[in-house]
Amino acid sequence: MTSFDSSPTLNVWRALLALAVVFVMLGTSGWTAVRGHQVSTEPRAVALAAWAKGTLDGEKLPAPDTSARRMARFFTSLTAIERTDLVRRYPLVVGNLNGAPIPLRYEANRLALVEARDTERARMHDARLTPDGRQGAGRRMHRYESLLDGDRQILAFDPSDSGRVAEVFGDLEHAERVSMVVPGVDTNVMTFEKTTRKYSAPVGMAQSLYAAERAAGPRTRTAVIAWADYTTPAGLGIDSAIGRLAEDGAVRLDKLVRALPGNAPVSLFCHSYGSVLCGVAAHRLPPRVVDIAVAGSPGMRTQSASHLGTSARVWAMRDRDDWIEDVPHLDVAGLGHGADPVSSGFGARVLSAAGAVGHAGYFEPGTQSLANFAAIGVGSYDSVSCLKGNSACQRGISGADAA
Repeated sequence: MTSFDSSPTLNVWRALLALAVVFVMLGTSGWTAVRGHQVSTEPRAVALAAWAKGTLDGEKLPAPDTSARRMARFFTSLTAIERTDLVRRYPLVVGNLNGAPIPLRYEANRLALVEARDTERARMHDARLTPDGRQGAGRRMHRYESLLDGDRQILAFDPSDSGRVAEVFGDLEHAERVSMVVPGVDTNVMTFEKTTRKYSAPVGMAQSLYAAERAAGPRTRTAVIAWADYTTPAGLGIDSAIGRLAEDGAVRLDKLVRALPGNAPVSLFCHSYGSVLCGVAAHRLPPRVVDIAVAGSPGMRTQSASHLGTSARVWAMRDRDDWIEDVPHLDVAGLGHGADPVSSGFGARVLSAAGAVGHAGYFEPGTQSLANFAAIGVGSYDSVSCLKGNSACQRGISGADAA
């Protein structure tokens, strides 16, 4: 995460909200429109164009947006040599195809990362770039080298614009429980992992959750996905106050969940703006999503958990030091994200976040927030620690009802 980690003043936030209201009103009256930042997808677009023209044994390749089920059947029909050929010719496509075999996606993304690293290495010495441009190329080159370290399992990778990426911890193909970490604002390929404040970035969050799940359920085979494969808002601007990017991300999340191997239950752990996305996605997600847990949420774009349209249990938490508590929970002409998920009227199962500090502290080892996430992730609902007095959470411990 995010610029939500930077503790901006509430006055700045409220001023941005007021400005956003003006833009929305002008947009709906025909004077102007709310416009998000333009997303360049050049590397991905080039790869997709090549795939669209490509053939295998004289036959056209399936459209990249083919359903995961049909894509899986396509890859099942291929020989090992044919699969390898496609990976080598179109790594940036195969690595992101829902329905392609998971090991093949890892292999393709490794090749795509090598290509991206080599491109940035060349740009580091490109005299046509400014010094800042060459320095930026160096930072991206080092990030790609880091993602290539050891046997990292990169499930998705797109170097276009600010970049998107997803990584798996554990054996996804044979997991009995799958957890997904959905981060928020200012998440991209450069902020996917951090050396300082490690557990405020998707990789650190997922690593911490994976370790906690193995401790909580040592006999349960788990896998955790650090999922930063959507375009997040940049800073606390208009995009962070509306749902456009959450709606786009919800489509991507749903497609990935439906493409996951096996039928293991899936738990979503959604932080900050990531909880907006999870709220938007909830009604469309398949029944294998059994838990949606949000932390530091500005809202889920609804007024109550019962309106999310999901059979999943809905859990929420916020620590006492999280400044997001003071963000206005409103929904006016598409501005704002609705009711506070930890409020008594929302109806979520409110968990203890004892030990967590600030907006980005929920995945820190040793916190009750992380212990609660881990218990949910392995299905040990009787081990969760509810916020005192939250009856919905107490009912959720029994596993007898759903939100």
